[in-house]
Amino acid sequence: MFKKAILGLILGASLTVGASAADVVVRIGPPRPLVEHRVRAPGPGYVWVNGYHRWDGRAYAWAPGRWERPPHARAHWVQHRWVHRNNGWVLVEGHWR
Repeated sequence: MFKKAILGLILGASLTVGASAADVVVRIGPPRPLVEHRVRAPGPGYVWVNGYHRWDGRAYAWAPGRWERPPHARAHWVQHRWVHRNNGWVLVEGHWR
């Protein structure tokens, strides 16, 4: 029983590391961000998350901005961004910090 639990933990950890290391490298640089017009916030405490260009497997596609509630009081949003890496461009996902 103990051996199965240890093997399960090792397998789970290796899958997690493997998934996070799977960057999609795009050989074409991203276009300039679009200028978005924000609608009114749906309520107090919401933060605007800017849109970004995502890669859909064939071309860049615009993911529009949106209002979100932070997960905790002092959280701030770190934008999605494209970085030059591995002879191409890799998307670094936006996240709350």
